[in-house]
Amino acid sequence: MAGEDASYEIKSVQTVRGMEARTMAKWEKEGWEFVTQSQVPLLRTKLTFRRLKPKRPRYLLPAAAGALLLIGIIVAVGAAREGADTPEANASPTNAAVVQSEQPSNGPSDTPSQKAEPSEPAKATPVVSAAEQTLTVQNNSELAALLAGSDSDYDSIQGFATKYRDRTIEFDGNISYMNNHGDYKTRYDILIGAGNYSATSMTGPNFQFKDVNIVSDLHLTGSNIPEGIGKGDNLHIIARVEGFNRVQGLFFLKPVSTSVR
Repeated sequence: MAGEDASYEIKSVQTVRGMEARTMAKWEKEGWEFVTQSQVPLLRTKLTFRRLKPKRPRYLLPAAAGALLLIGIIVAVGAAREGADTPEANASPTNAAVVQSEQPSNGPSDTPSQKAEPSEPAKATPVVSAAEQTLTVQNNSELAALLAGSDSDYDSIQGFATKYRDRTIEFDGNISYMNNHGDYKTRYDILIGAGNYSATSMTGPNFQFKDVNIVSDLHLTGSNIPEGIGKGDNLHIIARVEGFNRVQGLFFLKPVSTSVR
């Protein structure tokens, strides 16, 4: 694996969440291959790309090699002749030693020695494993189909919830309905639909944040955190899959990060 990595250049870029596909297309058009993505603070995504390093020529054509050899011989001969004509070249080893000893000694050299500073080891780019990667409509076709499907397709919904239990998903959604949880005044059951809010239509499963507090459980982020949320608000959601209840027709999610779109 180390030999394979040595032949690639690595590039990491950050983009606003939801713009990953456009950023991938831009860099792939320039010859970069997408490797991994991971979430970073401030609703941004870190994308890692790689591409093959240009290969260095391992040999010269015979004519070019011969020309370089001839130039090297000419330079060497010229340097030897120039050195033979200089006074220093004709001085005997004894004279050279005398001249050197007559030079005043200033003790330690006035020029500080140049110590090579140790270079920092290259930091490896963190690679997110497939089991930890957040699922989005760009990197997971099953999630894309789930969000575009029907809330009555229980078999497909159950299959997805079982396969990806405890995995993190990220998507644009909306608050379709919201009510107090039991007798609590500050805890709610929030019904989430996929995409933008519509009073007449809804796609995807009936997602639900069950028994949550808006402040402590939704983990609201972004520059426009509201004082409250309600039915009709469009959200960007990152949440963990908890499971699907066929009797209630509810797909339960645990909020990880929520922002108002």
